[in-house]
Amino acid sequence: MTSLAGTAAAQHSSDLPFAPGERMTYTGRVRAGVSGSGTISVDAPSELRGTSTWVLHSDMQGRVGPIKGSERNASWLDPVRMATLRYTSNARQLFKRNDDAVNVFAEERRWKSEKGLEGETSTTAPLDELSFLFYLRTLPLTGDTTLTLSRHFDVARNPTIVRVVGREEVEVGAGHFRAIVVEMTVRDARRYHGEGTIRIHLSDDRCRLILRLESDVPDAGKATLSLVSYEGARWSCSARLTEPGDTRLSRN
Repeated sequence: MTSLAGTAAAQHSSDLPFAPGERMTYTGRVRAGVSGSGTISVDAPSELRGTSTWVLHSDMQGRVGPIKGSERNASWLDPVRMATLRYTSNARQLFKRNDDAVNVFAEERRWKSEKGLEGETSTTAPLDELSFLFYLRTLPLTGDTTLTLSRHFDVARNPTIVRVVGREEVEVGAGHFRAIVVEMTVRDARRYHGEGTIRIHLSDDRCRLILRLESDVPDAGKATLSLVSYEGARWSCSARLTEPGDTRLSRN
């Protein structure tokens, strides 16, 4: 097991597998009668506190019969240091709503939410849950790798354990892909009542598209997001073996 506790080397943003303009669209399912859809995207560069950031978005909607819910998250990411400067979360359910915004001051190793909560970070390159997904796409993820990562801005949410399960082919709405299968063990008291495991299929190429996300949510069941389309990919996504609707399996 490799431990990557707190620091991260600077990198060229031009080497990353994602860039502004990328947009991935998903369908979602939790259990019978509960469905949803959403997008994960990278917005145009935006300056925040003197730093050029890429704004990451996760916008999800769900429905149970006539009842709708939504969850929208955004992260202002410094793509050179792979560090979060700001994170916002807005969730809507039938009789519940949860809004929060956190400013992260990496150089000072501290964070503060607009609800008045604050704390220290254990790293000068902190991440939130959304930017962590994008950071995961930058890792080598070679066979039989397990990483212990203390990169969440809230020390109570560390560490995150990332384990490469293997490689397989997966069929999603966007096509048939070669995929890297990763299991990520996270600490999240609000969502998982403690600790939860997320199973992620990433395209096995330079794009590292998020093909599928699966997690067990307490009181809800297994939640699955599957990629149905993508646009603005930075590289040629060579892991796609067939396009949507093509029953011929191409191995080129």
